[in-house]
Amino acid sequence: MKKQTSIAVITCWYGPYPWYLPYFMHSCSFNPTVDFYIITDNLEEIPNQPDNVKIIFRTIEQLKTVAYLKLGFEINIDYPYKLNDFKPAYGFLFPEIVQGYDFWAQSDLDVIFGNLRNFLDEEFLSNYDFISVRQDYATGCFALYRNNEKMNTYFMKSIHYQQIFSSPKHYCFDECSFAYEALKTGKSILEIPTETVSFTHLMKAGQLTNDIRTHFDFILLEGLPGQIIFNNGTLVYKQEFEIILYHLIHVKTQFSLKTVPNEIPNTYSISTTQFLLS
Repeated sequence: MKKQTSIAVITCWYGPYPWYLPYFMHSCSFNPTVDFYIITDNLEEIPNQPDNVKIIFRTIEQLKTVAYLKLGFEINIDYPYKLNDFKPAYGFLFPEIVQGYDFWAQSDLDVIFGNLRNFLDEEFLSNYDFISVRQDYATGCFALYRNNEKMNTYFMKSIHYQQIFSSPKHYCFDECSFAYEALKTGKSILEIPTETVSFTHLMKAGQLTNDIRTHFDFILLEGLPGQIIFNNGTLVYKQEFEIILYHLIHVKTQFSLKTVPNEIPNTYSISTTQFLLS
């Protein structure tokens, strides 16, 4: 029997852990064939940490030193959010983590995963080098890269990558150089004027020239739609549509109740205003 394609998911997090971390951890536990790595300076013990979640302690200064040695120029990470610009370079910056894996993925902690393998099955993975979970831009909250030299260095094709990595300014390099509103009109990012060439530019251009095999499809959920059910590792919207993940980008700021029980049930729902755990 052919060995299952291996996946390493990498998240960088600096500072206190967020209140929604237990939901992230709980969803990881239902994806035992995927390994999750959190690079952090936080020494806090994490309750109910699944076996497939690994914590790697590194300070920001250590990251900057490694990046300088690998890239050959001074980089700027003066605040944790700036790390988003570096996501497409994780495979290049952390070879000791991705070594031996077929794919690596970038991720955030404000994510509840569904059943990843229901979407990332063997046939699907064999056909692509880069996978975004939106149709219009590369998704910073979760995207997959084939683990090879070409994909791990593809970020260098941006004529602005040295400027982006060395400046304290956040450029939204991992996604679309802030072209969100223009993309809503249905235009390709290659038609939209932007300050810098983002990773979405690179992926869309590579797709057109057949330089790489990319997949862009809307299979996540964001916003506050409600009617989401987590059922033993599967996420379903409106009792009809299975989704690969729920991005908590609005939940984390707009939900008023931010307490989490000691043990999250294996089945719960998410309304427009709260987690319904009973």
